Amino acid sequence: MNRSEQLSNWLQQVHGSAPQSVVLAAEDASVRQYWRATYPDRSVIIMEFDPAVFDAAPFLARQQQLAGADIAVPAVYEQDLSLGFVVLEDLGDVTLASLLNEETAKAWYLRAIKMLVDLQANTSDDGLPRFDGEFIQRELNICLEWYFGQQFGVTLSGKELATWERSCALITTRILSQPTVFMHRDFHSRNILVQNDALRLIDFQDAVKGPIAYDLVSLLRDAYIEFGETFALDLAIRYWEQARAAGLPVHEDFGDFYLAFEMAGLQRHLKILGLFARLKYRDNKSQYQADIPRVFQYVRQVCLRYSELTPLGRLLLNLHGTPVETGFSF
Repeated sequence: MNRSEQLSNWLQQVHGSAPQSVVLAAEDASVRQYWRATYPDRSVIIMEFDPAVFDAAPFLARQQQLAGADIAVPAVYEQDLSLGFVVLEDLGDVTLASLLNEETAKAWYLRAIKMLVDLQANTSDDGLPRFDGEFIQRELNICLEWYFGQQFGVTLSGKELATWERSCALITTRILSQPTVFMHRDFHSRNILVQNDALRLIDFQDAVKGPIAYDLVSLLRDAYIEFGETFALDLAIRYWEQARAAGLPVHEDFGDFYLAFEMAGLQRHLKILGLFARLKYRDNKSQYQADIPRVFQYVRQVCLRYSELTPLGRLLLNLHGTPVETGFSF
């Protein structure tokens, strides 16, 4: 019996009737798949996973927490964690990413920013895993192992390794100095669905207690789409103003907040470079390679703006075959 047949049989037991169809609705960069089961009067989405590989308990806990805080997340209808099935409300297939263009982006992003402020203001981070120094370094090591090691076949040693380690320590220190809130960790345009003109949030199971600027940089410096530095800066100011009005613990000075935004983004994008390499070389998912130049450009721009990151920028440019022997210029 294949997985879709097993799912159909389970749904028949749960609902008393078999669905008219069960089709694969989506796959993501993790070990999960999503199926759409259609009945005469409705459809549902089934999150399907191998219980030996994926623990659904954090997803269910965060869904309950977010729903309790009036954050628009999909309802959970049924579950069998031993089989690896969770039945969810069907929110459709329209992602925010699919609606963004030069004309519409600002209005949609302002709505997403309001959702983020509501999320941070109304959702407790008590009991969540901490985005601490060990967590941050573990993510940066993904870049070292997979982007340097597999994408380019480079093993750092000597002065280059020391440069990497000093840069990681600097980034970590800057991130840990930020105020913390409930942090979604992947708050971007592919994880926000639009249903009947309303925004709905998905993929929240990896939430942590983390730096306040992280989710905003996930949104405004999206690995999959971008509208330029001026656009992101304007919306970062809008977020900062709304966050202050909502009583969130953002920095009093916008310049300090923007530095926090940049450092959170740098750590995230270094991790993403490693993740996209790992998806290709370990998981045979090479489609994410097309997004690496955009992510690398984010990293490059931040290294340009801060002199203490010059050595890291030089290291990365050398990796890409753009050696910088003296001085540092992009």
